[in-house]
Amino acid sequence: MSDSDNLEEAKAGLLKDELVDYELDQDDIGLLDLELADSPEEGFHTAPPVLAIVGRPNVGKSALVNRILGRREAVVEDKPGVTRDRVSYKAEWNGKPITLVDTGGWEIDAKGIDLAVAAQAEVAVELSDGVLFIVDAMVGPTASDERVVQMLRASGKPVILVANKIDDLHLEPEAASLWSLGLGEPFPVSALHGRGVADLLDAALKMLPEKSEVAEEEYSGPRRVALIGRPNVGKSSLLNKATGTNRAVVNELAGTTRDPIDEQVEIAGKTWRFVDTAGIRKKLHKAQGADFYAALRTAAALERSEVAVVLFDVTQPISEADVRIVQLGLESGRALVLAFNKWDSLDDERRMYLEKEIESDLAHVDWAPRVNLSALTGRHLEKLVPALEVALESWDKRVPTGKFNAFLQEIQASNPHPIRGGKQPRILFGTQAAARPPKFVVFSTGFL
Repeated sequence: MSDSDNLEEAKAGLLKDELVDYELDQDDIGLLDLELADSPEEGFHTAPPVLAIVGRPNVGKSALVNRILGRREAVVEDKPGVTRDRVSYKAEWNGKPITLVDTGGWEIDAKGIDLAVAAQAEVAVELSDGVLFIVDAMVGPTASDERVVQMLRASGKPVILVANKIDDLHLEPEAASLWSLGLGEPFPVSALHGRGVADLLDAALKMLPEKSEVAEEEYSGPRRVALIGRPNVGKSSLLNKATGTNRAVVNELAGTTRDPIDEQVEIAGKTWRFVDTAGIRKKLHKAQGADFYAALRTAAALERSEVAVVLFDVTQPISEADVRIVQLGLESGRALVLAFNKWDSLDDERRMYLEKEIESDLAHVDWAPRVNLSALTGRHLEKLVPALEVALESWDKRVPTGKFNAFLQEIQASNPHPIRGGKQPRILFGTQAAARPPKFVVFSTGFL
């Protein structure tokens, strides 16, 4: 570390020390205690098993999460649909770490946002090592519960059936009706009062593997690349050219790839793990039938990846669907590469219009590495490797606290915040809270 780096770190330490003069809550203190490694480890990362908690709306999923965590993390309200997105929490039982995933309610006739919530629950199941299926024992099994059972059986994941709202001993016979779901003996619990939760967690630990079989796939071996894009933009052709095989079915009929296809690929002497996915036709909550499940599996594949390559067909104008898929990649928190396929078929006029489309429609991702290639002929395929490496380098990036605070001070000096309510908000201290993707926390004297 150079003298200037040492000086920056020392100044950052002083700024951090000055925070004692301000009132900080426990979350703020927790953020200050975060320390990132200098660089990401290579190879295998042991990850705790993932336990998904699913069920209809308002059966007590978030209440159970809060009971397990011992603190009120998930929003609990006595009406259906409070949990919209699936949320992950780190938990521990008998000294063993687990990752809990709280999901939105799964409904049989979900529409609009409710369908998107149900889709999130299905993704959570696919990305879990085991499932707690929560049922309201006071209501008994419903048609929606039976459909959830079908979904769980199709997933192949181990499941524990939880009969919730058994608040005392004389209510336990109410759980007997849940045997009809065909998932074995129901575990009677009261998430609200904690009754039976310890026995449930003991059973969950016996069901789960020692380490996550899902997260292991995510972090070990070659780095994972998800190929995403509209149907028929050339994703399967690109995978076939890279592997030298015809593993993925290629057809002029859009959407011939229904399930993600994993393939280990060597490009320019470096090995990658590619996932070809079904083309995304429309928003997940508007998709139906096979399109819905294809989009669902695409979302799951994207979440398991580290970098998303968004493929465009340059012979077609950049569409709203293309932009939406780019946004999907951004929202996933993965590294991003833009690949423009069929480049060798462009004439000068179309190239001119394409550049204008990129400038107007993709201005919000002008930082993403870009590759112009031909999946059919393999032209410029080797240029994909440096683009992937640049994207992942940024994704893995750790910024020293000293450098980050020096940057904040420089920005603040050159662009002072406007005075608000007679006071000028001021940045006190900043730190990187996470990587993959990089996340930064800034402490200030007011809203910026």
